[in-house]
Amino acid sequence: MSVLDAQVSEQAMAWEAHVAQAMATPGRLAVAFSGGVDSAVLLAVAARQRGVEQVVAILAVSASLAAHERIGAHRTAAQIGVPVVEVATTELDDPNYRANGPDRCFHCKNTLFTQITDEIVEAYGIDAVAYGENADDASRPDRPGAQAATDHHVLRPLAQAGLTKAMVRSLARELGLDVADKPAAPCLASRIPHFEDVTADKLRQIDRAEQVTRDLGFTDARVRHHGDIARVELPLEELPRAFEPETRRRLVSALRHIGFGYVTLDLAGIQSGAFTLSVVNHE
Repeated sequence: MSVLDAQVSEQAMAWEAHVAQAMATPGRLAVAFSGGVDSAVLLAVAARQRGVEQVVAILAVSASLAAHERIGAHRTAAQIGVPVVEVATTELDDPNYRANGPDRCFHCKNTLFTQITDEIVEAYGIDAVAYGENADDASRPDRPGAQAATDHHVLRPLAQAGLTKAMVRSLARELGLDVADKPAAPCLASRIPHFEDVTADKLRQIDRAEQVTRDLGFTDARVRHHGDIARVELPLEELPRAFEPETRRRLVSALRHIGFGYVTLDLAGIQSGAFTLSVVNHE
């Protein structure tokens, strides 16, 4: 059974109805799509409630998007049955983005929403744009991209409907989405400490380093870029594997080949939003 034909529980039907009400605008809806569980659920609900012909997925492509995330986004959109329009974004041309302050995500989202130009709107018949902020995101201090959405009148149906991350994942499972349990995958720039310049070279280095960890069988990873030092964050339950002699040797060798002089392992595990929260909490 396809995502569009999935039979869901009464609770899930109620969540869908609330999300549909929050995006009850006439015409064709564009969903800012990353391939993560939030935007995938939003895209799926939009397709189920409005019909696939009334929905299009907009995928921002730049050096800050990991190569495997780009591939995965296309795969997920295909599972839902909605076409993907790739938009080459130019956030690296913005000095405010490259400066990498705590507001970096604002400048990134602002670039994306700005580059959904009149030409794209006309070419694909877009009448409104939505993105996958959930209710948990809406309450966090490290999500400045929300202001860009407000500035550009972008809808946030999941948050407006009150769906938390746990609820979004539950709905994704009922819809049969392959990404229901996919770990969060923030953009590659989030691995660079604030106020250290974001560059295409650093982003490529991070992308390659994190691919190495996946190739070694780790289910998730963040490789924080501290100049000559790679600080590797792994799920806590997978830390012991990193100390196995052959795994440790391969990890160190590969990351040194990529250009890091030193490879460290963070015993705290994966820490979502660590750089931004450390700055925000000290203001």
